[in-house]
Amino acid sequence: MVIRLRKWSVTMGEHLVEDPVFRTRYRFRRSTDPGGGEVQHVEMWIDPDGGVTPHIHHAMEERFTVRAGRAEFLAGRTWISAGPGETIIVPAGTRHAFRNRGDEVAQVACEARPPSTLQAFLEDVAGLSRAGKLTSVGLPTPSGVLEAAVLIDDYREMVHLLFPAPPRPVQRLLFGPLARLARHRGHRSGEFATLA
Repeated sequence: MVIRLRKWSVTMGEHLVEDPVFRTRYRFRRSTDPGGGEVQHVEMWIDPDGGVTPHIHHAMEERFTVRAGRAEFLAGRTWISAGPGETIIVPAGTRHAFRNRGDEVAQVACEARPPSTLQAFLEDVAGLSRAGKLTSVGLPTPSGVLEAAVLIDDYREMVHLLFPAPPRPVQRLLFGPLARLARHRGHRSGEFATLA
């Protein structure tokens, strides 16, 4: 499915964020669509072997349009390959992920509705990644456990992380108390974006 682009009124500036663990670069912009709803635009450049692990946004729909290269998208339990001009729509509550298994960088535009805290979450994850606090599969390193606990606890309403993260009940049991300890030690989400 191809979505024809409409004119958007831009409400926030753009900046670029690099995540070396997930081998992805992001540029963010927010706008208001013609119906008055807020939209988070995320322009992504996914390097070969880059991508994110499966997760769920319970209240956010995402539309991914490939602009260059090829990318694969997990929607539920099925991986779908998409090329330039193709759009994958991921309804709220759907398990999903994306990856690049090709030899060239994939450029993908994402529209997220409602925007929620998606930009802040991706910026914080990228900061932890640049600081060496995440492993190659996105799990916290021993030095990143407290920061990861804050991240998971603070963004739990926007995103539900799936394998390789532990099951959600275990996340709540473990990361809630660890997040309280981390906050007591001065760790705050929103500040991780500035690491490394």
